[in-house]
Amino acid sequence: MTSRPALPARSPTSSAPPSGVTERLSWWDHARREWLLCIAIMLALVLAVADPQPGERYLEWVDGPTLAGLFALLVATQAVRRSGYVQAAAWHLTDRMTSVRGLALALAAGAAVSSMLLTNDVSLFLLVPLTLAIARTLDLPDPVRRRMVIVLAFGVNAGSMLSPIGNPQNLLIWQLSGVDAWHFVRWMLPACAVNLAALALFIVLAFPSAATHQAPTRAARDDSPRKPGLALTAAAMLLATIALLQAGHAYVAGLVAAILFLVVDRTSVRQVDWALLATFAALFIGLGHLADWGPVQALARQVDWAHRLTLYASGAALSQVISNVPATVFLSQFTKEWQTLLIAVNVGGYGLAIGSMANLIALRLEGSRRIWWDFHVYSVPFLAVVAAATYGIAAAA
Repeated sequence: MTSRPALPARSPTSSAPPSGVTERLSWWDHARREWLLCIAIMLALVLAVADPQPGERYLEWVDGPTLAGLFALLVATQAVRRSGYVQAAAWHLTDRMTSVRGLALALAAGAAVSSMLLTNDVSLFLLVPLTLAIARTLDLPDPVRRRMVIVLAFGVNAGSMLSPIGNPQNLLIWQLSGVDAWHFVRWMLPACAVNLAALALFIVLAFPSAATHQAPTRAARDDSPRKPGLALTAAAMLLATIALLQAGHAYVAGLVAAILFLVVDRTSVRQVDWALLATFAALFIGLGHLADWGPVQALARQVDWAHRLTLYASGAALSQVISNVPATVFLSQFTKEWQTLLIAVNVGGYGLAIGSMANLIALRLEGSRRIWWDFHVYSVPFLAVVAAATYGIAAAA
């Protein structure tokens, strides 16, 4: 039997601590966990001192509509998770897999599709613990288990780029561009197809076709009661949110989601990732201010942002330094080439772990130190191949 990864004390299908248990962390632990929020706050404060601006400018930078829409999506997807149906669907899918490679392909497909509907982060909170439970049940070797989690990170990065609500950078550019959801999907379809094809090839090369030897046991499953009412409410809220965002009523979407789930399921509201919302707010302010700062504006004016390859390379490269969501916020100040920018920052989610917050979530949930090395062994070459292929086939079309 292979050794088990170090996992937090929580259910294999839930990202929340057990009921009644409060996780006590020191201020330093909180700072380390929310390091991006701390950096964003420091940047905003430094710029506020170095280049004071009137209050109206900060309200412009904070981008309230995007935050309201993100809140509505987060609370609805928490309700989907709590309904139990995504977990049940995942077990149903893996029951039909007879090989390790087939299991990896199924998990990658599940990650890609769910990230289009539930956002990449939420998909990982659902699927990484489930994958670890399946790996233990099937007695998969540690390297195979780690590669399964890496595949999930690749899968949500590839799949989420197709949907306007798949990840935060897509949501931001969707709101800024003003295009409808179908136009957005047409923008991203060639790039998404290239990324998914590259992921499928990676799985074929990285996983054996050997049989899994053992079917998942009933004892390993999550047999908690399903909540059909909550699932239907959450699905309706997701559809309503998409419609309201497309109609330009993001604040209405946020308000309706808050009222609805405070009545129907308050736990979904409590379990919203408030730190993530705070991080985006701080990033919008800090990077918006930075982009408008005189010295940065002077430097940016020297760059030919109209040149597609320059914008593409800058988006992918900057994502490796500050993550793809902050890179999107920053570069969106200098260009209206939304399609190229979107493709660049989505591709930039590969490579270094910091390229996407989804990577950090996946690696943290897996729990072992070795996965950080394994991730970069696979992800850096994957970025090089996918960036070139995507630009050649999609971005240059």
